[in-house]
Formats: sequence, C-alpha cells, structure tokens
Amino acid sequence: MIPDPVLNVKSALTAAGVADTVQVFEDEVPTAAAAASVLGCGVAAITNSLIFELDGSPLLILASGAARVDTALVADQLGSGKIRRATPDFVLEHTGQQVGGVAPVGHPEKLRTILDTSLQEHPLLWAGAGDHNSMFSISYEELARITAAEPLQVR
Repeated sequence: MIPDPVLNVKSALTAAGVADTVQVFEDEVPTAAAAASVLGCGVAAITNSLIFELDGSPLLILASGAARVDTALVADQLGSGKIRRATPDFVLEHTGQQVGGVAPVGHPEKLRTILDTSLQEHPLLWAGAGDHNSMFSISYEELARITAAEPLQVR
C-alpha cells in the first residue's frame, strides 16, 4: 500500500503534466548519500527538499545533495530577515511529509520555493517523493516549472 504523502506527490506530478516517475524502494533513502547509492547516481544530482522558516512562513529550498545551503546568502539575495531551519513539526504541518522524505510537490498549500541553480548541471535530477522510501526523477526545467521556484545560488 502506498502512503498518502506519496500518493499526493504522484497526483501533483500528473496534475502538472509530468510523468509519474515515483519509485518506491525496500530500504529507506532519507539522505542524499543513501539515495545516490540506491539510484547509482552522483550525490549532486539528488535534490534535497529543505524546509526553512522565514518570518513564520515556510520556505522550501530545493538544493543539491552535494552542498550545504548558505542561509545567510539566500536571505541576502531575497532581501529578507534570518532564515532558520524548521522544526520537524513545522515541516509536517506545512508539507504533510516528514523530514527526510519531503518532496518538492504534493503539499497541502503552495510553498514559496527556491531552486538551487547548480542543479541545472545535471540532465536528470532525483527528489524525495513524500516518504523515506520513495524518490522521483525529473529534469531541472520541469522541476522549476511545476514548483514555480525562484532560481538562486544557495551556496
């Protein structure tokens, strides 16, 4: 049985007009390194969906698994206040997904989204699909389109 958060991602993908490429794995893939190992790709092609808190609202940053997000750099580019890592409860409340399985889509409401420009170096990206056992593949262009993300340098 497929969990509801994964079904929400699958529905969001097809509603956006992209292929449902969700794959469910027997073992958990909660980190970029674990996902890259299972998928046989470089960790830089893994798209981490990271939820931060900005002025009490969620900010989704889609970042390469190969680097750490520089929140001060992102805040400066956005002309905003301090960006803080969200608590697991905040993440679940705003995405319907748990930390380690957050997807770029399939949330209860549209989230402001930033897309790491370094990801465009990869012809195929992999992103979490709503839980710790699921991933989906997508191109940078399609990911930007379906998330309406703002492209930014995040490191």
